[in-house]
Parts: sequence; C-alpha cells; structure tokens
Amino acid sequence: MKDRHGLLTAPIGRVLLNMTLPNLIGIMTILGGSLVDIFFISQLGTESLAAVSFTFPITLVISSIGIGIGAGVSTNLGRLIGSGHAPESRVFLYDALCMTFVIIWGLSILGCIFIEPVFSLLGANSASLPLINDYMWYWYLGAPALVLLMVGNQALRATGDTHSPAKIMMLAAIVNLILDPLLIFGIGPFPRLEIQGAAIATTLSWVVAMSLSGYLIIVKRKLVQFADFDVGRLILHWKVLSHIARPAALMNVINPIANGIIMAMLARIDHAGVAAFGAGIRLESVLLIVVMALSSSLMPFIAQNLGAGQHDRAKKALLMSLRFAFVFQTLLFIPLYFYAESIAGLFTHDPLVIEWLSFYIMILPVSYGPLAIVIMVATSLNAYHRPLSSLVINLCRLMLLMLPLAALGSYIGGVKGILLALPIANTLMGIACYYLATKISEPEKIKHAVPCPDNANHTASDDAATSDEQVDTTKPSTRLSEY
Repeated sequence: MKDRHGLLTAPIGRVLLNMTLPNLIGIMTILGGSLVDIFFISQLGTESLAAVSFTFPITLVISSIGIGIGAGVSTNLGRLIGSGHAPESRVFLYDALCMTFVIIWGLSILGCIFIEPVFSLLGANSASLPLINDYMWYWYLGAPALVLLMVGNQALRATGDTHSPAKIMMLAAIVNLILDPLLIFGIGPFPRLEIQGAAIATTLSWVVAMSLSGYLIIVKRKLVQFADFDVGRLILHWKVLSHIARPAALMNVINPIANGIIMAMLARIDHAGVAAFGAGIRLESVLLIVVMALSSSLMPFIAQNLGAGQHDRAKKALLMSLRFAFVFQTLLFIPLYFYAESIAGLFTHDPLVIEWLSFYIMILPVSYGPLAIVIMVATSLNAYHRPLSSLVINLCRLMLLMLPLAALGSYIGGVKGILLALPIANTLMGIACYYLATKISEPEKIKHAVPCPDNANHTASDDAATSDEQVDTTKPSTRLSEY
C-alpha cells in the first residue's frame, strides 16, 4: 500500500509539520483577505463600514454551518479513507456536497427575503439598511459557493492534502484583492459600485476558488462518485454528517456570544475597556494562528488512524501536539510581556485604551498554552466521534468558568477584574482538557457512522500484508494510494 501523505506510516512529527505549514498559509490568507475587504470598505466612509459591521452576525451563522459540515466531512471521510473504504467515501462526499448546497441555498433565499426585518431587529437604521441590502443580496448569492468551498477544502484535508486548500484560498484572496478596488471605486472600465462592488468581488473570488476545488475533488482526485437519488441513503448520510456538524457549528457560534457578554460587562464600567478588549480579540486570532493550523491538521490525522485501527498512533499524535502547542505559546508570551505597551500603541493613541490593552497583553497570553490544549482537544473529540463532549468542553469554559469569573471580577476589580478572569478560566480548563486527553478513547459503539461492507473492512496492517497481491483494476479500488 502507498500511504501517499504518510498519515498512517510516516513519523508523526514530520507528517503534522508538513500538513500544518500549508494550513498556516491558508489561515493567514483568510485573515489577510478579510482585512483587505475592511480596508477598502472603510475608504467609503463610516456608514458603509457600519453597514458591513451589521452583517457580521449573519455571515458568522452561515460560516459556522460551513465549519460544522466541514468537520463532519473531515471526520467521516478520514475514517473511511483510513479503513480503506474508498467507494463508500466517494458516495458519502457526493451526498454531503449535495446536502450542503441545498441547505445553504435555502437559507440564502430566506435571507434575501428577510433582509430588512432581520437587520432592523439587529439595530440597523434607515441610513444603513439600503447599504446592507446592496451588500447582502450578492453575499447571499455567493454563500453556497463559500460553504461548498469550505467543505471541499475539508474533504481535501481529510485525504492528508493540506497544500491544495492553501493554494485555493490564496487564489480566492488574489482574485478578491484585484477585484475589490476595481468594483468598489470604479477604476478603468468598471462601474463604481461601492459596497455592492465589495460583495460582488467577494462572491466572484469564492466562485473561482470553488471551481478549482471542484476540479481537484471531482476530476483530478476522483473523490466523488455521482450516485442515483436515494432518500434512504441521503437520510442516513445526513444523520452521520449532522452528528458531528451540529455540535461543531454551535461551538463556533457560542464564542462570539460569550465575547459579546464580556463586552457588555466592560461597557458598563469603561468604554476604553471595550476598545481594548476588541483589539485584544483581534490580536488573539493572530497569536493563536499556529494552534489553529495544527488543529486543522490533527483532525484528519486522528480520523484516518482511528479508521485504520491505529489507536495508539492517534493518541500519541494528540499528546505530542498538545505538548508542542503549550511550549510554543508559553515561549511566545515572553516577548509579549516585555513589549506589551509598544504593541498596544500600534492599535490606538488613547492613553487609557493603551493602559487596558497593555494589561490584556501582559496577562492573557500566559494562558494561551492551556487555551491551545482546550482548542485541540475539542477539535480532536470530533475525530473520536465525541462531538457532544467537544461542545460541553467549550460550554463549560465559557458559561461555567469564564462568564461567572468575569462577573465576579467586575464586582471586585472592575476592568482588571474582568480581564483577569479570562486567563484563569483558560488555565483551569486547559488542565482539565489535558487530563481528558490522556484518557481519551472512542465510544464502544459508534452509532452514527457510514455503513460499510464487512468484507471491505481492512486496517492499515491488513493492507500492508497484502500489498504484493494482484489488484483487479476493473473493480473500484479501496486503496489509500488513490488519494
């Protein structure tokens, strides 16, 4: 058997490094693309920037659904590939992509119909609503392309290929970077479309990137097998997919909700604290970028090895990753502590905001090592087919630890008390999650899994033992070498 990306046989550290570096580039590209959009829109004035800010809760919900479905695809596809069930994996991916399109297209139609009432409910005024309408019509039109792109990239990662998704996201960012100024400001032969032009540029970049992703998945890699319409099969595959997707999507939504509650606490004390916390959240997304890239690599690695029956290798990869992330984030804290005030000065010139942001930078990153453990254990639990446990971890950190401690801190120490609650909650949950990682295992019986014929159930060792056998090329292969 040829294990093309080495997930089942190559040294663990080398495989995870080779998978993580492209993921790192992909995440940086996404962050950069978002900043480019905001920069160009900000040139149109405060009203346009405010209108786009109102769209964030809705775009977050759609993106969270994409993240959830992507997690379900990555976990189940990885297991099928690891256990050698190539034909079943192709049909499963085909059904997953079809269901994704139908769900997001349906939500987009509803979104277009209810743009005005929904955003009025969110507090948009009469000046912002026309701008929001211009932006969201085209955003909703491109939403199916965005989510199909997200799910397609997760399917590629499930095979161990993280280079292609990174290139696809770079292509999307480049297309968006080129089209944004042309369509927003009407450069050359292009009409000046302002905020509408930003949405069109973004949508076109998604369509181009999705087309490349589709070509790789359908034509080049042959990861999809078109199948006849079968309601029973679709229902079964939806149950398998949603078992992971629903908790994963919900987990992605509750973080911003908790941050919003903390902002509300800060707003009652000092608006400078709100500004500092907002800047700190943006800085945090940059400081945790390596952890996010590693966790994206870890899920397909663990899923494939569990599918292949290599449980010890999967657990070893998890514990190795947790130790690396803890050490890396702890070392990263040292320069942040000494240059906290200088870093804060890059975000604002307001002395009070600098004071609070400096305090944030000095105390919060010390807990990013434990937070990295929480993030990776929560992600890995999806691969272990324990998505509800993953959701419970996040709920416990935010609702049982962080928010009650922040409320107590607000009463005792004001802004500093609230900010101190965050590293305490991260540290306590990090300790608990590391202990959980040492005891982690699959459920005795996985209820929601793609059914496969018993006679096709090889493990990695079974394949290795029969690698010299003659393979009938007229029949669908179940070999990992296809990927």
